[in-house]
Amino acid sequence: MDSASPPYPPPAQASAAEASGASNASLRWRILRRALLARSASTSRAPGPHRFLPLLLSLLASAATYSIISHGDSSSRNENIVECHNDVCVCYKLPCEGSRKLNLVYRREDSLELNDIVASNRYNIDTTGLVCCWPSEEVLAYYCINHSDMFRSKKVLELGSGYGLAGLAIAASTDADEVVISDGNPQNISINTETFGQTKVNSMVLHWDVEQASEMNSSFDIIVASDCTFFKQFHQSLVRVVKSLLKPSETSQAIFLSPKRGDSLSKFLEVIKKNGLTCELIEKYDPTVWNMHKKYVSGDNRSWPNYNEEHCYPLLIRIINTQFYVLCYENDPAPARIASYLHRLIIES
Repeated sequence: MDSASPPYPPPAQASAAEASGASNASLRWRILRRALLARSASTSRAPGPHRFLPLLLSLLASAATYSIISHGDSSSRNENIVECHNDVCVCYKLPCEGSRKLNLVYRREDSLELNDIVASNRYNIDTTGLVCCWPSEEVLAYYCINHSDMFRSKKVLELGSGYGLAGLAIAASTDADEVVISDGNPQNISINTETFGQTKVNSMVLHWDVEQASEMNSSFDIIVASDCTFFKQFHQSLVRVVKSLLKPSETSQAIFLSPKRGDSLSKFLEVIKKNGLTCELIEKYDPTVWNMHKKYVSGDNRSWPNYNEEHCYPLLIRIINTQFYVLCYENDPAPARIASYLHRLIIES
């Protein structure tokens, strides 16, 4: 939670019995709910939790992104797309050749209910990606659009996609062979099929703590994800998914964008290394995003008043499946050294 947010009474600590009986993902929502109730106690004697979901959004993300991909409400022009009165259609104009557009259906901020996040309790998953478009998601989409060549003829998986902006942007702006949106909104795929060209786009439910079908193992060239490293209890299962699904190839890689958020990101990097993968942490990966970040930090740009570097600025983590180099070395160490050198050229380009 942003340290620059207005102060409010701290929530009561969960009891030991309560904590042991709650799922890891639902615990965060319960704590946030208590914070909302505590903060609103002075304005309502009997507050209903559903009334404070808009406040939840402001506490989680300060209702701000980098706004590097232009977008706006297009519900009035797409009444046939919006099936529920609680939803809104947002049109993103992608900064790529042809200025392609994506229509994404979101839940209106003033219509969110606790039922919208019930999956946290039922499936022990983090559903915070389903309440708004997070800064890291927007930046990941922007980064992928500006590095479209890396996706040519590749099979791509987006993990924890939420509304799927990054994965759908890859499908719409690159020549990827296939893009799979996991844990996202299938409706956002169906309403954009004409934008994807020859790229196949599919959706699937993928629980990180469940063993995947054998045919999925080592099947993806590139895996992308944004803001998926906050919960430390998911680190091991998330890394396991990356390791099992990423192809053992010199061009295969996973691209994650996540803020530091205390020690959560550093702990995630430790888990990566413990599982035999290699990673690279990059602070300056895009000049536009970096310049905006520096202006927010210095105060030269005040359009994001609650901006906090640790919670808002996403760092880029590039993960490599070292199994490829092990296989090369077992056959011939010389090609392995050559492959390692070529791969360094690829990731540094």
